Amino acid sequence: MKFAAFSGVFIDHSIQEAMQLTKRLGMDGIEIAVREPHLSPTTSLPRVQEMKTLADSLGLEIPALAGYMGGFSTASDIEAEKAFDDFKRMLPIADELGASMIRVMPGGPNAFLAHDYHFAKAAHWLDKCAAEAEALGIRIVLEIHNLSLVETVDSSLRLLGLLKHDNVGMIHDAGNMYITDTDYGRDSVDKLGKHLFHVHVKDERRIEKAGEPGTFVNLTHRGEESFLQSRLGEGEADHQPLFDALLDKGYKDWVTLECHAPFPAYERLEHDFHFIKKMLGRMSR
Repeated sequence: MKFAAFSGVFIDHSIQEAMQLTKRLGMDGIEIAVREPHLSPTTSLPRVQEMKTLADSLGLEIPALAGYMGGFSTASDIEAEKAFDDFKRMLPIADELGASMIRVMPGGPNAFLAHDYHFAKAAHWLDKCAAEAEALGIRIVLEIHNLSLVETVDSSLRLLGLLKHDNVGMIHDAGNMYITDTDYGRDSVDKLGKHLFHVHVKDERRIEKAGEPGTFVNLTHRGEESFLQSRLGEGEADHQPLFDALLDKGYKDWVTLECHAPFPAYERLEHDFHFIKKMLGRMSR
C-alpha cells in the first residue's frame, strides 16, 4: 500500500507548502485538490510544471487529482457541458503531473431518492469523460459519498453497470459510508472487486446537534442527522476490517488520508497516519 495526503487538508497553505508538509509526514505522495489555491482547470502550464518539479525533488508521487467537476445527474445541459469542458482541461494537467486518476462527481440526489433518469444522465456524461481519458491512460474515480448517486456499493455498481467504458471505478471511503449507514468493511471490498480503484480514509461520528467546529448536518435514510469530523479512532467508523480486507486482497495501490477534524492540519494527518501504521502493525503479528 502507498499513502498520500489530501492537499485539501492543507488548503490554507500553498501547494508548495502542502507538498513539503506531506514529505515531512513521511508519506509517499499527495492527492491534489482541484481547488484554488492548489489547482484548477485554468492553472497555467508553467505552474503545473513547477508543481511537478517540486514533487519530484521531494520524492512524492501524485496519484490522483481530486476534481469537483461533474454533478451531471441534476445539471442542465449547459451546466453539464461546462463541467465536461472543465474535465477535458484537467486531462493534460493530470498527464503533466503523472496523475493516473481524476475524481469526477456524478451528482445526486441520495441514491435512495434517485430515479432511473438520474443514473442514465450521469452515465451518459461519465462515458464521455471516460472516452476522453482513455486516450491518455487516465482512470476516472467516483467517490462513494453521501448525498450522491454512489453513496453505497450497490448504487455504485448500478451506475458502473450503465457505462460502456471500464476505466471508471470507485474510491472506497469508510467515513462517508459510515454516514450513509452502509457496510464499509470486508463485504464492501469484496463486492466492489475490480471496481475498487482507490481508497480514502477519515473518521466521523454521530452527535445530537451540529454547531461546533468540525460538525455538519447531512440527509441520510434516517432523515437529517448531525456528525462530527473525527480523527481515526476517535469517531465511530472502525477501519480495522477495511484494512484487514485490503491486505488479504493484496491491495498495493493508494490510500489517501483526508481527515477534516477540528485540529491543526498537520497534527490530524500525523495522528491518522500513526493510527494506520498501528493497525497495519497489529495485522502483521
